[in-house]
Amino acid sequence: MTDLVVRRLLVDMEAPIARHWCAGDAFRTALFNALSMSFPVGEQFFIDSVRDGFKVLAPEQQEKFRAEVHGFVGQEATHRRLHALYNAHLEKLGLRNDWEPRARDRLKLLEGVDVRHWLAITAANEHFTAILADFMLHNPDLLGEQDARLRTLWLWHSAEESEHKCTAFDLYQALGGSHDWRITWFRRVTTIFLLDTLRQTVNNLHRDGTLWKWSTWKSAASYLFGQRGLVRLTYGPWKQYLRRDFHPSQQDSSASERWLRDHADQYRPVGPAS
Repeated sequence: MTDLVVRRLLVDMEAPIARHWCAGDAFRTALFNALSMSFPVGEQFFIDSVRDGFKVLAPEQQEKFRAEVHGFVGQEATHRRLHALYNAHLEKLGLRNDWEPRARDRLKLLEGVDVRHWLAITAANEHFTAILADFMLHNPDLLGEQDARLRTLWLWHSAEESEHKCTAFDLYQALGGSHDWRITWFRRVTTIFLLDTLRQTVNNLHRDGTLWKWSTWKSAASYLFGQRGLVRLTYGPWKQYLRRDFHPSQQDSSASERWLRDHADQYRPVGPAS
């Protein structure tokens, strides 16, 4: 079990967000803004999945998971709240969140479905966020220096995603979730996540007026497929999830631990959720 601490991030989310806050780069800014747009509805789904999964555990298993589930819920609720504030600024910049309503419509299809399917979807998404988080923690300079507040927000969020990457997976296993369904949902989530990310990023670039600029796609090629490319460096960790003996704890979390230790002045521990 993981000792998950709920932290209050000491950043001012009231101040406006610059149009190209991420190193002055239109593509990177549009991509991170797209991901932020997915978080409020996504984090709530993860919370609901873990809470509902916990409720159907046997009493002795509940005691084993209780503290970790409380910490998971507290961390995800904090992420949801801060990214909702972030997204409100994006709306003022003229960006429109089309990802969230699509996600809400898909989630309606899961009403009444066995909670193990919810947990399999959550575990798959948590794997995506964990490998993205590790990439960001190892390449913090790619966030630029123009907005120290958003740089801190993304790295703190990354550190906590890496920290709680096992929770939904372990609950799924504890409830007898099968390997076949874990992989089936992982493949589905991979397709949906990548398509939604692409659609919202393109949408953001279109509304920003930078979709058809050569510099935008030159940056995209470099950020995704260059020497330190996101796709290039995360494909291996992504593929590990397909192994029958995979467990999230097998992937290194030292970058998360190091960031939380070295930046303790950026947050205040408030304990697990009640």
